[in-house]
Amino acid sequence: MFFSLLKHVLLGPLLRVVFRPKVTGTVPDGAAILASNHLSFCDSLFLPLMAPRKVVFIGKEEYFVGTGLKGRLIAAFFRGVGTIPVDRKGGTEAADALDTALRVLQEGRLFGIYPEGTRSPDGRLYRGKTGVARLALASGAPVVPCALIGTDQVQPMGHKLPKKIMRVEVRFGEPLRFPKDADPRAVTDEIVTAIQKLSGQEYVDVYAASVKKAAAAKNG
Repeated sequence: MFFSLLKHVLLGPLLRVVFRPKVTGTVPDGAAILASNHLSFCDSLFLPLMAPRKVVFIGKEEYFVGTGLKGRLIAAFFRGVGTIPVDRKGGTEAADALDTALRVLQEGRLFGIYPEGTRSPDGRLYRGKTGVARLALASGAPVVPCALIGTDQVQPMGHKLPKKIMRVEVRFGEPLRFPKDADPRAVTDEIVTAIQKLSGQEYVDVYAASVKKAAAAKNG
């Protein structure tokens, strides 16, 4: 009920009035994987609230255990938009995340994932991690490529609040299906290529996390 309240009464209408998002394409019924580029923290607002179906994500457990009013509001928001906490301790994060995602898909729901694994540091599209491919091959669910456009200008990295009011676009592409014996790296690259065609971003064949780590080391 909280998700419906956010989508249809509170945040959804507000986003539509202020940012006038343009949504093109759709997603199929039943189990499917929504694979999107990741430009801004506000992607976690626009994608679930503008998608035609409820999207389930996984998120850091830290988002759900904060204290005080701010912590409770953050936890309520992430639960409200369909985020499931995953314990990152003990080195089992990847396995736990895959198990959680598979369970969501087995229930016939829509699972959202950012193949890059982290936000783009500069607006370009980076090499995808193979988790999205392993999930697609294990579940047999189709992958729907998605492109968010303009969210990095609305809320650039490092900004806690929106910096610019402008129209945002959410583009859903045609579903992709893969045989179970396909190579995970090749599948991941095909998914990212489909995202790139939707978004028009420049592609960089390195991991975004590596770029961030190198920049932090240089500045630190």
